[in-house]
Amino acid sequence: MFQRNIKDHWYVKYEQASFPFIQKGWILPVERWMDFDPFILMAEDWFKKGAFSDHPHRGFQTITYVVDGRLEHIDNGGGRDILEPGDVQYMNAGWAARHGEEGVEDDIAHTLQLWLNLPKDQKKTETSYQNIYSEEAPVIQVDGGSIKVFSGEFGDVKGPLDSVVPITLAEINLEKGASYVHSLPETHNAFLYVLSGEIEFGMGEETVQIKKHGVATLTYNEDGDASRSSELKMKAKSRRCKVLIYSGTPIKEPIVPYGPFVMNTMDEIRQAYRDYHDGKFGPPAI
Repeated sequence: MFQRNIKDHWYVKYEQASFPFIQKGWILPVERWMDFDPFILMAEDWFKKGAFSDHPHRGFQTITYVVDGRLEHIDNGGGRDILEPGDVQYMNAGWAARHGEEGVEDDIAHTLQLWLNLPKDQKKTETSYQNIYSEEAPVIQVDGGSIKVFSGEFGDVKGPLDSVVPITLAEINLEKGASYVHSLPETHNAFLYVLSGEIEFGMGEETVQIKKHGVATLTYNEDGDASRSSELKMKAKSRRCKVLIYSGTPIKEPIVPYGPFVMNTMDEIRQAYRDYHDGKFGPPAI
């Protein structure tokens, strides 16, 4: 079985922002999207109501994890809901999403938002949203911890998130001294983000310890068999360790991330702006 190790790792740097934004950091910086394929970028944001009001998207998907506070989702298809810590929202922007993401009342919303690419032949898919509440995600108990499965299959446990481009997403909680081996399809590109504590990843002389705010990409078998599993070994070095691990199959297509759109060419970006200004994304999300 292919044994994964840490390929690259770094710590998020944060910047203060003007109200109603509070603070922002890039977990996955957009200029490295080719390294992260099929993932494009991931932002960590603290904000209040008014920061992310009505806006459009096209050509990709988002996965938003609520760390703290409350997040209100509003879309122009009539959807409206409030997500709380540990909840996840999936959006397939497809051809024409228009929505808002707001802090609730006087809350400071603290979120992680991942942008996940769509293949060229699926950028015109229908816009859809799916909320996965924390208590709806199945939990696997392991020695010294637990694994919450949002997306993908781990043994006979399947997560409820149903994305256009299949991915895995798991939240791993470990107590000090606990060891765990995480399985991923060996051809998936993968990364992790440590939300709390300090964890040792990998095996042999290639182990790396990563603490809170640390990000790492993982080695993978690009020319392997998608039906075979690979393993990532980890051991908690402190109390209350929590890490999110994401994985997906690289799409291997050139993209142009520009503003709220992700297309394959600049001409398609220009067309997206024209369509939005011509009202083809529908009414505002209010």
